Amino acid sequence: MSFLPCVITDKITDLTVERLQEWGVQLLMMDFDNTIVPYTNNEPTEEVRRWLQMMKKSDIQLCVVSNSKKDRVLVFCRKFGIDCITHAKKPFPKGIRACLERYQLPPSACALVGDQIYTDTLGANGCGVRSILVKAIDNHNFWLKARHVLEMPFIFLAKKRKI
Repeated sequence: MSFLPCVITDKITDLTVERLQEWGVQLLMMDFDNTIVPYTNNEPTEEVRRWLQMMKKSDIQLCVVSNSKKDRVLVFCRKFGIDCITHAKKPFPKGIRACLERYQLPPSACALVGDQIYTDTLGANGCGVRSILVKAIDNHNFWLKARHVLEMPFIFLAKKRKI
């Protein structure tokens, strides 16, 4: 299993329908906290709202795959009409495999976007799903900042690699 993301981009809204379709993505799995919204807020920015609306109009299916056990994920997904799997236990395959089974798609037709290498990238790569790393929306505490420092060598290596 690799710690190197297939793709690195600044934010989830950088992912266009056209780009995802070029990669053959039919299902975009999305981490929740610090990928769609910060840990400290349940409301997406206007840019993220518009992006979600645009994605929902496309033929790319969306599913939040989150390790969170909090109701805020379910409330958000209901509000925006997005499917979700919580308690995903990334980087372990439980939640990602459940999503693949739910949508009856091969890993090659799927991507997972998230802000953490040690959960999202590792989990996606371990399941054969295209891994997309975005910058965390807000590393608001010491542990999130420390984790980011530990991810820097992998980010550096991934950026140096020819994709």
